[in-house]
Amino acid sequence: MKIKIDDLTGNAVKELVREHLQGMHENSPPESIHALGLEQLRSSEITFWSGWEGTELVGCGALKELDDHHGEIKSMRTSSAHLRKGVAKQMLKHIIEEAKRRGYLRLSLETGSQGAFEPARRLYASFGFLYCEPFSDYSEDPNSVFMTMELKGV
Repeated sequence: MKIKIDDLTGNAVKELVREHLQGMHENSPPESIHALGLEQLRSSEITFWSGWEGTELVGCGALKELDDHHGEIKSMRTSSAHLRKGVAKQMLKHIIEEAKRRGYLRLSLETGSQGAFEPARRLYASFGFLYCEPFSDYSEDPNSVFMTMELKGV
């Protein structure tokens, strides 16, 4: 899989972000959806990557800088045609490496608490993410799970 920084202008990427947002709306109440749309993903504090197998988009992920030492994973999504092929694992590894390269000491994320998000929670746990309290601007929400990973010395 080739991972590259993406400007979110290609049709395939736009469709994958739309699919991501649709999935969030199908599995979470509106007040608990923290997924970002295209314009929000183009924000200066966010780096967005797309993953490709040849000319086919297989997944995406983003890293938001919360401060000089803390990053947040956003918009992790595997194309539905490429589930269970290791796409998310490769994208997550890429994001963790970039967070380390930037000198972040912590990498965190928010995901859903519902069953549909169990594979994502298992993936994050397998990389060493631990459950934590809400961070940044998040607050307690029974539909959200918060996870974090210390990067210092990792």
